[in-house]
Amino acid sequence: VFHFFPFLKWLSKMEASQSDDPSLNPVRNRNPNPDPAPNPLSTIISSAQVWPTIDGPLGLTEEASVDYARRFYKFGFALLPWLWFVNCFYFWPVLRHARAFPQIRNYVVRSAIGFSVFTALLSAWALTFSIGGEQLFGPVYDKLVMYNVADRLGLSGLA
Repeated sequence: VFHFFPFLKWLSKMEASQSDDPSLNPVRNRNPNPDPAPNPLSTIISSAQVWPTIDGPLGLTEEASVDYARRFYKFGFALLPWLWFVNCFYFWPVLRHARAFPQIRNYVVRSAIGFSVFTALLSAWALTFSIGGEQLFGPVYDKLVMYNVADRLGLSGLA
């Protein structure tokens, strides 16, 4: 009968796959991945070694990475907060993997916090100054802006 009606053969397989009896359910007993070789991409990702820098194996060793992360963090306080951004960028794998490299992570997370605070303060100041302008600062505004420094110092030749 199945030779003449392939739909009935398909329907009987569907009913057997919904049954709880394993002898009637050949689909449930079968390996969902018929290829005995595992997926090479998943094994590469799961067995990949985590490196402290974005350079991977070409980058710094863990001991040197701690020293560089500490230097970037400390020099960020010397009015160079963009080094905090560089620290976060260069040691991005340390930020991504929470349990890897705890000594380096300490400096990188602090750099991320410092850069975020710096960016928020700089943005707030810039927006206040540009939106508020002369209405907010009054007559002091002309002394604060930098576009008329040459005029004030007599360097433009117009005064």
